[in-house]
Amino acid sequence: MRVCVVGGGGREHALAVALSRTADVVVCPGNAGMAALGVTCAAGSPESVAADLFVIGPEAPLVDGLADRLRAAGRLVFGPGAAGARLEGSKAWMKDVLADAGVPTAAYGNFEAIGPAVEFLRSRPGPWVVKTDGLAAGKGVLVTDDLDAAVADAEAKLSGAAFGAAGRRVVIEEGLTGEELSVMAICDGTRAWVLAPAQDFKRAGDDDTGPNTGGMGAYSPVPGADKGVIDEVLEVAVQPTLAALRDRGIDYRGMLYAGLMLTPAGPRVLEFNVRFGDPETQVVLPRWKGDVAAVLAAASAGRLDTVAAPEFTEDAAVCVVLAAPGYPAAPQTGQKISGIKEVCQLHGIELYASGIDAAPDGDGLVTGGGRVLGVGATGPTIAAARQRAYDAIPILSWAGMTYRRDIAGAAAEVPA
Repeated sequence: MRVCVVGGGGREHALAVALSRTADVVVCPGNAGMAALGVTCAAGSPESVAADLFVIGPEAPLVDGLADRLRAAGRLVFGPGAAGARLEGSKAWMKDVLADAGVPTAAYGNFEAIGPAVEFLRSRPGPWVVKTDGLAAGKGVLVTDDLDAAVADAEAKLSGAAFGAAGRRVVIEEGLTGEELSVMAICDGTRAWVLAPAQDFKRAGDDDTGPNTGGMGAYSPVPGADKGVIDEVLEVAVQPTLAALRDRGIDYRGMLYAGLMLTPAGPRVLEFNVRFGDPETQVVLPRWKGDVAAVLAAASAGRLDTVAAPEFTEDAAVCVVLAAPGYPAAPQTGQKISGIKEVCQLHGIELYASGIDAAPDGDGLVTGGGRVLGVGATGPTIAAARQRAYDAIPILSWAGMTYRRDIAGAAAEVPA
């Protein structure tokens, strides 16, 4: 089987590594770092690539209808069409779907004008969560205990000053407390198989400080997220959402990724994404023991019943994201990267190239985006995998390299 992975980040690199166990893989467009690490990359549009299966990584092309265009051309595609991708393309629409389906979620309101938004904020106790309605690359969320900050953020978004058209409608939610959990489910329109859970780290700084990012690291498995929790997520969140989509005439084939808060009252859906998570994919797929390509192809064909359910190793996986200086607000690019070849020789380490370009002079690689590299590690325990990842990081360098030093730190201290 030949598989085309659409995208150019760390998630797509992780998909390429996992799919290549049983398939011939090309990434479109990929990036210079992937190519240097042995991944076949193809320039141009995905429509021009010959493949038996297309796996669409990022949310933007899904919202733009790439899956619809590929399917119209007779291609087998893992990824929802534009109608289903509205779950991520419009947080307001997503929240309304959840409400209709009876999925537990935070109390919320959708607003296009600042007056009602401020009234809603003042009517509820903090903390408050203010989100852009549209796509914002994981950066359009403010969580705050400061009412004035919440009001100012809502004003900036609604005016277009913060996120342009993506923020001219906002979703304001009550703040929930508990442990966050990421659960990804492979869907074939009717059936859903839940993958091993992961936990990611959205804030830029240690101890969950600083602005939200696209994700600074992740680990899997998650202590406390046992089979009972996963079965509950499938029952109260994933299956009702699939049913609600079918009621709207949407045949949802692809990834349904639930961002959850494990509250004292049970799991609550914070958001649904319509693609593999980044960097959750980098810690879930290394633990998947089976034929990833066969499962994604079966889901794309509406036939998950024809292949074995995913199984996962007992090993743990940790990924630490290394970023460019200034990320996420204003990442600086063009810094020369060193140490990649040396790290690739280490046992239990996998590098995932994200924001990397070829040097203009043709000599090596340079930073080309905010999130530059993911350092992935596996080991018999979370503590062992975490140690491997952090031992590898000092070998890598570029000017101003930044990363969190507490990824999976608390989980590593939990007895196995």
